Amino acid sequence: MRASRLISVLLLLQSRETMTAAELARELEVSPRTIARDVMALSAAGVPVYADRGRRGGYRLVGGYRTRLTGLNRPEAEALFLSGLTGPIHDMGLADAVSAARLKVLAALPPGLRDASARAGQRFHLDAPGWFAEAEPPPLLAALARAVWRDEVVALRYRRGREVTRLVRPYGLVLKNGVWYLVAHVPETPSGGPEGPSHVSEGPARDPGSPEAVTPDRCRTYRVDRVVEVAPTGGHFARDDAFDLLAFWTAGLSEFLASLLTDEITVRLTPLGLRALPGAVAPPAGRLALDAAGEPDELGRVVTRLPVESLEVAYGVLLRLGPEAEVLDPPALRARIAEAARRTAALYGPAGERP
Repeated sequence: MRASRLISVLLLLQSRETMTAAELARELEVSPRTIARDVMALSAAGVPVYADRGRRGGYRLVGGYRTRLTGLNRPEAEALFLSGLTGPIHDMGLADAVSAARLKVLAALPPGLRDASARAGQRFHLDAPGWFAEAEPPPLLAALARAVWRDEVVALRYRRGREVTRLVRPYGLVLKNGVWYLVAHVPETPSGGPEGPSHVSEGPARDPGSPEAVTPDRCRTYRVDRVVEVAPTGGHFARDDAFDLLAFWTAGLSEFLASLLTDEITVRLTPLGLRALPGAVAPPAGRLALDAAGEPDELGRVVTRLPVESLEVAYGVLLRLGPEAEVLDPPALRARIAEAARRTAALYGPAGERP
């Protein structure tokens, strides 16, 4: 346990240059006294650790001392090469940087572990896009990735029925089932509202000097394949380090999906249709429909309310379910499904009856 902690102290000092005993203690969840003993042990082992005294003092490594990654064992080394997802990294325009980093890590590994990259690649592959999805990345993904890395304020032109423009602070990118999403903070205008189409900065955005707290109500999620233009403003923003991309995405996922369900229909489902429904619709819609299902009738059929994105989307879903689903409401959708059923039946009728 102590050997692992000593390596952690050494690597922390390599990555952050100077750290106080209190900072190291918080990071490693030990007492400052334990850190002092660990630093003495490193110094006795020949590691040039120096203690600066005073208010701005702390521990640091002398003369740019670096250690090779000899503390890695085989499982750790192999897991390291699984952390990069080749497809998404290439799509974001980071392939060259990641390739160079991998070569540097390989060079630092002891000879017995230099096959870790090949072993990991031979055994595991992540194919992120969903079935039957386009393999090509969205055209503006790389531009958004650059803005995310550089904390650049950009004017985003986005297609959502109609085209809108927003001045946004790109905080992160999420890949979900083969679809890229941008999570962005939309700053307020002097009037108190979010940036709209008529309020786009024409010059460099002025950074207030301290990060503005990012709250969920001021964040927006955009599908990257619907972004029409990414225009740099020449300005940067001060990132709120308290913002947790994973926590935001996890907490908002259900709410985001539910927000897409703006309409509702009434359907009667056979037992087979009830089992097939969750796989035919978005997870919140399937769950809500199952929760709302009434008692089965004498044929095992149930009536339920199904939330949908639109009647057009509902039409496609119900065609896939075929005779296992009957639309009861609204009448217009029922009539459209009935017409599709008549046309389908005519195609399979006697030759003389075909349209």
